[in-house]
Amino acid sequence: MKEIIRIIPCLDVKNGRVVKGIKFENLRDARDPVEAAEAYCREGADELAFLDITATIENRGTRLEWVKKVAEKVIIPFIVGGGIASTEDIKALLDLGVDKVSINTAAVRNPDFIRKTAREFGQDKLVVAIDGRKNPAESKLPRLEVVVKSGMEPTGMELVNWAKRVEELGAGEILLTSKDTDGTKKGYDLEMTRSVAEAVSIPVIASGGAGKLEHLYEAVTIGKASAVLAASIFHFKEISIPQAKRYLKERGIAVKT
Repeated sequence: MKEIIRIIPCLDVKNGRVVKGIKFENLRDARDPVEAAEAYCREGADELAFLDITATIENRGTRLEWVKKVAEKVIIPFIVGGGIASTEDIKALLDLGVDKVSINTAAVRNPDFIRKTAREFGQDKLVVAIDGRKNPAESKLPRLEVVVKSGMEPTGMELVNWAKRVEELGAGEILLTSKDTDGTKKGYDLEMTRSVAEAVSIPVIASGGAGKLEHLYEAVTIGKASAVLAASIFHFKEISIPQAKRYLKERGIAVKT
């Protein structure tokens, strides 16, 4: 049976508003998160991601009051990330009705946190987000390198090896974002996406760079992603969820209708 590809709009939230930037910088206001969440549920999104993008930089947990408002309105699976650093943080979010949590910097700092979370809450509740960048050959750094703290801090870690380790430790899926392509609308980093998707057996969500319908198709066919996450194209109404699903379906991709 063909894998059903998921379409996931992403709410990057700062100061209680949905924002969108380019390469994790120059953020501009997009819309109200509750209004956005309700609209995406109506349009037929398969899941919704909510990322409190400044939580780690500001050394704080996810703003639960923002999540609560959205959780009360969402009728589709709801992923939340940003500043999650303990099992207490995770429990608080799941208690609000969140379906999955996404951990990133905390997982890199303490890989055992992945194992502990998967054991306590179940693999299906755990998404590990991996942010990556490409380095030039002469840099002596890994070609594909993991970055943390909203892309501000390089780690020196090779990205595909980290993805394999994340799977071994118990992650249910990987949310993979290329810092280089994020917000550029020039397409996903297909090399990065495919390298990870072929190295692991858990689903990989492609993120960072969707600008047109072809990019979604390429992420699935060339990048081997199980889901496509996008922000700008949906927030600014350049492409609708039904349009994206129709486009993929017409090209033989299995989507939920």
